[in-house]
Amino acid sequence: MQRTGIVNYHVHKPERQAFELDAGGIVGNLISPELAPTKVPLTDMRGSAQPLRFAEDGVEFAFAPSSLTAFSGDSWAQTYDKEITRLLTGKLAAREVVVFDHTVRVDDPKATRKPARNVHSDYSENGARQRLIDLLGPEAAAEWEQGHYAFVNLWRPVQHAINSAPLGFVRTASIDPDDWVLLDLIYPDRKGQIMGLVGNENHDWLYLSKMTPDEVAVFNIYDNQGLPSVAHSALDMVEDPTVTTPRKSIESRTLVRY
Repeated sequence: MQRTGIVNYHVHKPERQAFELDAGGIVGNLISPELAPTKVPLTDMRGSAQPLRFAEDGVEFAFAPSSLTAFSGDSWAQTYDKEITRLLTGKLAAREVVVFDHTVRVDDPKATRKPARNVHSDYSENGARQRLIDLLGPEAAAEWEQGHYAFVNLWRPVQHAINSAPLGFVRTASIDPDDWVLLDLIYPDRKGQIMGLVGNENHDWLYLSKMTPDEVAVFNIYDNQGLPSVAHSALDMVEDPTVTTPRKSIESRTLVRY
């Protein structure tokens, strides 16, 4: 089914661009480079005769209920890490999974972490290599680099089905390499790199309508043996104007060794 949403693309500029996160030491304070709001057609993958496959498309939707219904407090992360490890070990045939970060986002002006409304992928090549070292240390990172590793994200709705600001993905085959732009990510205590995407009318946008907490999106961020990185963003759209529950989700970042 075809729908329409609005995304914020990045733009090419002669100078290097950057996001400043928690700018000025204020948690949640974000300084963003210029973005270009753009209306895009969307393909709803719900009931599609040709579902996405991670090995080919870099993204896959899956039915994967969690034992958790809320992601707050101190005790949930260990349980959820085990669930994610089991899921990715089976689905990706991974021999090792390191879950290293969780971000709960709420589409509310008062929320500390809101949905990311820029079309991006979380790491550049250099950013991924540096993150590997940060997580494992230089010696272990060098060992992992001798084999096949990847950064893979897992995204899940929390508490309610998604009705607004769902997560959308660009089919990797529709992206021209020149559409990517390197962006610095500046934190108060460290610096990283991500990839932003510039608009292109050939982009094929995909999403899964009304995702529930029993469903997940698994998508590739960086793969050292060439599986393309998946550009993604929250989509500004409302599926049912009578439903007022805000979008709440959890995105988990993992390091996978095949």
